[in-house]
Amino acid sequence: MARYFTREAIVDESKLIESIDKRSHVLLKKADLNSLFKKIADARIVMLGEASHGTHEFYTWRSYISRRLIEEKDFNFIAVEGDWPDCYRINRYIKNYKEAGETSKEVLQEFKRWPTWMWANWEIMELMDWLKQYNSTVPLNKKIGFYGLDVYSLWESMQAIINYLDRVDKKALKIAKEAFECFEPYQKDEGRSYARASQFVPEICQGEVLNLLKEIQQRLPRYDGDYENVFSIEQNALISVNAEKYYRAMVEGGPHSWNVRDSHMADTLERLLDFHGADSKVIVWEHNTHIGDARATDMADDGMYNIGELARMKHNDKGVFLVGFGTYSGSVIAGKSWGAPMKRLNIPAARKGSWEYFLNQAGKEDKLLIMDDFMTDVFMENHIGHRAIGVVYNPEYERFGNYVPTILPMRYDAFIFLNETKALHPLHVIPDGHLIPETYPFGM
Repeated sequence: MARYFTREAIVDESKLIESIDKRSHVLLKKADLNSLFKKIADARIVMLGEASHGTHEFYTWRSYISRRLIEEKDFNFIAVEGDWPDCYRINRYIKNYKEAGETSKEVLQEFKRWPTWMWANWEIMELMDWLKQYNSTVPLNKKIGFYGLDVYSLWESMQAIINYLDRVDKKALKIAKEAFECFEPYQKDEGRSYARASQFVPEICQGEVLNLLKEIQQRLPRYDGDYENVFSIEQNALISVNAEKYYRAMVEGGPHSWNVRDSHMADTLERLLDFHGADSKVIVWEHNTHIGDARATDMADDGMYNIGELARMKHNDKGVFLVGFGTYSGSVIAGKSWGAPMKRLNIPAARKGSWEYFLNQAGKEDKLLIMDDFMTDVFMENHIGHRAIGVVYNPEYERFGNYVPTILPMRYDAFIFLNETKALHPLHVIPDGHLIPETYPFGM
């Protein structure tokens, strides 16, 4: 009998594999997810994870689930781990606003900040085309939205503010330009130089962005016309404040900067739910490390929390359903370092003793796990390594990292295991530099 030591316990391999084999649902076709939709029931928030930011099947299965939730359960919008300005352009395009872009490809080609492939890919393009068609058949107040939750877009958000105020409010425009000029020297390296400078001069530009936010919030009632653009301008001001806070937190390292980011994403989600009304329902797309409840991982030992945990704590009465995704082996789009060229990299077989290893040992077919079926001692008492691949990935070093000790049934409400996966299809170029063909290379 093989046994593996984890963070807190010894796992009986044969018992764990036997239980997975007995309790999981084989996933061969789309209809095999019917039990998942039944379990989601009337949840207000459904979060769909991913074990990487570059896997084709994670995007296409999440797209299929999202479409059914929109059609069958009246979900109102999708919110993703992406920048607000870029995703807001998608939102305008799929809602058929004037001058929002001629094609989905044109809109996605404006995603120019690394990692471009994360949202500028053919999988998202296909979803956009579906959403645009769906929205063309419903009234304005029923159109499905698409929004970014992240905090990284400081300069893009400030530029969006300047562009908007230049049209509607010259007085506030002066304050926005002053804030932008404060940050401008630190733009080239995505805020890392700002973080270093704040070690010597704390809160360099904090006053400028707080003043800008205050000014915009005071003058919002004067901005009439497009109600969603008014919401967007305030959101960009909030991003400016929280991004400045995030870059200062980078100096400290550790959990603080993580918590600043996930708090911002959770707050943005709250704003979007309020904006869409008391009965609104949202689908969230983020990495497993964000949507999987951090309390079921060793992240909690370091004082880290995430948007999945925060949503469960605040909206438990209205229903929060967390769906994780994982893979045993295959390929992925990622970079070898931050800002490096994207590459199609091989994902090696999962590390022995990990959740992905045990799921593979229980059978090579794809699987759906409904976690209510796995509340047994063998699953609940052990933190077992759970694979996590980021935009920076070095497969040769995977055995030294990339696994988060996890109690799987506590981290998610359901888990979709895809035994072998392949890399997604970047829109701009594929790793060898050739343009992608002008046709969809896949379908769901």
